[in-house]
Amino acid sequence: GARPVEGARPAEGARPAEGARPVEGALLLERLHPEMSLRSLPEAKALLEAAGTVRRLWVEPPAGHSFETVAGRTGRRTDAMRAAAAADPALEPLVSAALAAREELVAHSPETLLLHGNFRQSKVLAGERAPWLTVGPEPLVGERAYDLARLVRDRVEDLIASSAGATTARRRIKKLADSLDVEQQRLHGWTLFRAVESGTRALAAGRRQEGEVTLEFAGWL
Repeated sequence: GARPVEGARPAEGARPAEGARPVEGALLLERLHPEMSLRSLPEAKALLEAAGTVRRLWVEPPAGHSFETVAGRTGRRTDAMRAAAAADPALEPLVSAALAAREELVAHSPETLLLHGNFRQSKVLAGERAPWLTVGPEPLVGERAYDLARLVRDRVEDLIASSAGATTARRRIKKLADSLDVEQQRLHGWTLFRAVESGTRALAAGRRQEGEVTLEFAGWL
C-alpha cells in the first residue's frame, strides 16, 4: 500500500498563519524568488531573518485538526536509529544520547503549536508581499524548539570546515533560544535528536558524506 506522506496537507497547515478567513476550494498563490533564499545572506543576518520569519508562523492549531504530533513523527524514526547503531557500534553512544533526549522532551512538552516541520534557511525565499516568505511546510503540532532545531544545523558544511564550528553551533542555540523565548536545553536536545536521526538516515540511504558530516555536528552537542 501507499505510505503516508509527511506534510500531505501543506495548504491546510499554512492557512492559519495567514490570518485570513479560508475560502472553500481556493488556494492563494504568491510570487516568490526561488533564486534568493536566506542562504544568500551572511550567516548572522540570515539567522536573524529566519528567527523573525518563523516567529510569525507559529499559531494555535485549528480546532479538530488531524496533524501529526512531534512525538508521533519522531517516534516513528527511532527503530531506524536503533538499527543504525546495531549495524555500526561506533554510532551507539550518539544514538543512545539522542533517543534519551527525545524521551525526556516528549514526556513533558511545554506547548502545542502548529509548526512548519521542515524550517531551514533554504525554505525562506524572497517575496513581494513580505520580504521573506516560507515554503515547503511539513506541518505538525508540538513545541517551537523542535521547529528551530533544524535551523541550528544550517550551513553545516561551513561549520565543519571551521575551527570554531562547535562554538558557533552552541552560540546559535543560545541566540535562537534567547531571541524566541525558548528553553535553551530543550532546543539543544531537539537539535541533537534531529541531527542524529538525519545523519543515520543519510547513511542508510547511501549518502555517506552527508551522514558523516551531520553526525560530526551531532557529536559537538
